[in-house]
Amino acid sequence: MNQIYEEIKKVFEGKGIFRFLCGIVIVIIAILIFSAGMIVGFHKASFGRAWGEHYSENFGMGYHNPSMNDIRNIGMMDYFPIAHGTTGKIINLELPNVIVQDKYNTEKIIAIKSDTKIQKGRDSLLITDLNIDDSIIVIGLPNEQGQIEAKFIRVIPFPEFFK
Repeated sequence: MNQIYEEIKKVFEGKGIFRFLCGIVIVIIAILIFSAGMIVGFHKASFGRAWGEHYSENFGMGYHNPSMNDIRNIGMMDYFPIAHGTTGKIINLELPNVIVQDKYNTEKIIAIKSDTKIQKGRDSLLITDLNIDDSIIVIGLPNEQGQIEAKFIRVIPFPEFFK
């Protein structure tokens, strides 16, 4: 029995087995890193696909009501507006509220809070930097008064986006 123990000890004392075990560990680590990259990439791609499919809904252009299948009512009447955001032009500033008119001439009141983030490009703006006729995209939450409590406002330089 002692001789078998000595033979096993000789095998594990050699540099060859150490190199072999190091190689196995490196391959396992590489496989784990590759797998983690695939998982992260899959989740990022899934988010991007889902965001793109719902782009118009996320930016206030409405969502389709599948119960309205009457062929005569095709158009915007079978789309319901989203209360979580809007796009349009500022028509009135009654700080801290802003009134926005969208391309369908619907006016929405935007409540701007102290934690609302306002940006134009990569620049941060203050509420006082907003002007009448600015084109904006608003993302927020509806409140009990029928207003949109803005979480994020982006001022965009190209109003033809809304046409």
